[in-house]
Amino acid sequence: MTQSFDFAHAPGHLIRRAQQIAVAVFAEHLAAFDVTPVQFAILNALMDAPGTDQVSLAARVAFDAATFGSVIGRLETKGWVRREASPQDRRRKLLWLTPNGKKALIEMAPLVTQAQALILQPLQAQEQQQLVALLGKLVSALSRV
Repeated sequence: MTQSFDFAHAPGHLIRRAQQIAVAVFAEHLAAFDVTPVQFAILNALMDAPGTDQVSLAARVAFDAATFGSVIGRLETKGWVRREASPQDRRRKLLWLTPNGKKALIEMAPLVTQAQALILQPLQAQEQQQLVALLGKLVSALSRV
């Protein structure tokens, strides 16, 4: 008899489970805003770089450009994002936070900070720093794959 693969200790499985938990914690903390982690990342990126085009913004938040438009549409419906055609190329869509989007982002930020702290809570301070550094290293190295 062959032994089954020990997926419970496989890095991919553990990363997927950690991601599921992180999304659940995020959703619980931000339930009043009905916002996803990707939507929050988009709003945050637009705060830093207003007028960014959709394709560049999708790359910046590491989200599939093909489905990015529908996510932006949901943020537009909430009144948090404004989308306009570029004057130089009407096919290119430029994005800005609305005043309501900025207000919502400012209100969400402390809740996101709380959620992130809760995710790392089982670890000691040094382990938290180490985990974040190692995840950053993985993402940086494997983003090129």
